[in-house]
Amino acid sequence: MTSLFDAVTFGKIALANRLVMAPMTRNRAKPCGGATDLMAEYYAQRASAGLIITEGTQPSQIGQGFMNTPGLHHPEQVKTWRAVTDAVHARGGRIVVQLMHSGRIGHPSLYDSAHQSVAPSPVAAAGQCFTPNGLAAYPTPRELTVEEIQHTVRDFADAARNAIEAGFDGVQIHAGNGFLLHQFLAENTNRRTDAYGGSVANRIRFTVEVTEAVAAAIGNERTSVRVSPANTYNDIAEGDTDALYASLVPALPELAFLEVCEIVSRPVTRAVRDRWQGNLIVNPHATPDSFPAAVESAQQVLDEGLADAVSLGALFLANPDLPARISAGGPFNTADESTFYGGDHRGYTDYAVLGPGSDR
Repeated sequence: MTSLFDAVTFGKIALANRLVMAPMTRNRAKPCGGATDLMAEYYAQRASAGLIITEGTQPSQIGQGFMNTPGLHHPEQVKTWRAVTDAVHARGGRIVVQLMHSGRIGHPSLYDSAHQSVAPSPVAAAGQCFTPNGLAAYPTPRELTVEEIQHTVRDFADAARNAIEAGFDGVQIHAGNGFLLHQFLAENTNRRTDAYGGSVANRIRFTVEVTEAVAAAIGNERTSVRVSPANTYNDIAEGDTDALYASLVPALPELAFLEVCEIVSRPVTRAVRDRWQGNLIVNPHATPDSFPAAVESAQQVLDEGLADAVSLGALFLANPDLPARISAGGPFNTADESTFYGGDHRGYTDYAVLGPGSDR
């Protein structure tokens, strides 16, 4: 029987265990998109994870959707990320960066350039965005031209090269949670009538092209993708989830791994597993509030042969030494939701770790 503590290799990324830290936006980067010393400490604290997947990181300025999120499109950003990867590697960890283009999720007030957000079609998202001036409705985005789509594909490839230069072990492409790639996949946000819209085959085209470009830039064995089938976050309605992923998953190139953020039900995840022959990570749906039950849920994913590793979010956020705590049977810290997004070290780098001969 496979254990959460068994080693595994995904492509060229060797994991000491099968507990993966899921990507979580924390909004503590510099306004210019650079990583900070506090971020280096935060990720290094969690280096006992088999693999760390970073917060969403924009591959271009126009891809930014939130305040104080990091980027990988400028030499200075690359330099600041090197301190993060060095800190994680110094503690024996492995870390990949998640590249995330927010598309229509954003607001001109977030940027010095005050540029309009972009999307597959000019359809505004319901809801509001946190801006320097408070909450504001998401504006109607500008529809990307075919030439701009191709330029965006190159942006992802360039950011992937920057990631390797910054010392990352690989790259994850975010194709879920209602951001740009997911916007191309979904019926309600993609109303195009050209080669990138309409049929399922056309709507998956952009995601496949981005993935192929990144794999060509840094190698398939360092490339991964995250999907979140049937996720309605950020006002997304896929419309035809079963057909969409039945087409997308087999069309992806060979990868180090594919990650499924399980939103709706286990059968959807099983359908992805059945169609994906490579390494799979699952972020389990509706993780129970009880920490022992959450750990049992993670082990169940492996027991069922559903995935090769399990990604966990809030558990890693609140428990930097999560593998040690699971091994010891707890106790577990509880995450402080008021400090999830933005702020200083509080609720970020000050969670307690187990001490020798003590329960905390």
